Amino acid sequence: MATMPPQRHVPSASSGRPAGVHRVVRRLLTLVAAVAVGAGMLAAPAHAAPSVDEIDAQIDKQWEQLEPTIEQYNKVSAQLKADQKKSVELKKKMVPLELASTLAMNKVGDIASRYYMRGPSQEMGALLVSTKPGTLAEQLVMLDRIADDQRRQIAGVLAARDKYNAQKQKLDALIATEVKRKNDLAAKKKQIDSEIKRLTGMLPVTSIRPEGCPSIDGVVSSAARTAIKTACAQVGDPYVWGATGPNSFDCSGLTQYAYKAAGISLTHFTGAQWNEGRKISASEARPGDLVFFFSDLHHVGLYLGNGLMVHAPRTGKPVQVAKVEYMPVAGYRRPY
Repeated sequence: MATMPPQRHVPSASSGRPAGVHRVVRRLLTLVAAVAVGAGMLAAPAHAAPSVDEIDAQIDKQWEQLEPTIEQYNKVSAQLKADQKKSVELKKKMVPLELASTLAMNKVGDIASRYYMRGPSQEMGALLVSTKPGTLAEQLVMLDRIADDQRRQIAGVLAARDKYNAQKQKLDALIATEVKRKNDLAAKKKQIDSEIKRLTGMLPVTSIRPEGCPSIDGVVSSAARTAIKTACAQVGDPYVWGATGPNSFDCSGLTQYAYKAAGISLTHFTGAQWNEGRKISASEARPGDLVFFFSDLHHVGLYLGNGLMVHAPRTGKPVQVAKVEYMPVAGYRRPY
């Protein structure tokens, strides 16, 4: 029986690649997959920019922190103005006191100098040797009375001068303190306002046309009508902190301006305006009343009735008509 020669193994098309080729293929596939994933990540959409409403909400939130600072600034400014007026009045009152005190002290100094240089004056000597009725004892008593009267006059002048000096020193110290507080508040306001400016700059440039005031129904006083008419005429004017008109306003500046036209004086500070008005319940509120917001009373508007008010909202929002429910109401006051 013939012996068959040994057969050689011929690798098939599927199994004939060397092991090294398999490793290269796997690496290429891994690389391609990684590139594909990376490309997918690059193609993924970026985080959407905040909408106008979202930015507006951010500004409103920041403003809730800023407006109390502005109203505190207004409070200090009003106090400072009043104290500076008092200081000027005191200075005027002190002018005659200073003059009288100087004359009195000069007279005392002159008498003392004459006593020191020459002894008793001729007038006093003549009184002592006078031949007029009266004993020497009576003449001495008269001299004592004259001296006492002079001392009392001088003491009275000096006491009044010292009293006014003491008041002025206290007032000057108060003014210095308030100037410092005013500067501190201005610095804090500037810091927060820079953030508001940044957020406002993100808003698209649009033409804001705020709604006008509605017609006022019901019986209101002439003062209220004048205040409403004045405030409504400012609709569209820009908000500027610390401004009291005639072309820009902050919230308490607008209400002050409106009622000034009606002959009623209000302080440029929401806290003071709260105390300058008569308490009114929400059910009693009528057009012309002041409506205050937040527990610290840092915002105020002029009530128009039917749940509406005209107010100066904040930087970036001009004087406009808005719903009272826009913010938490603290209460109503009637300033007339």
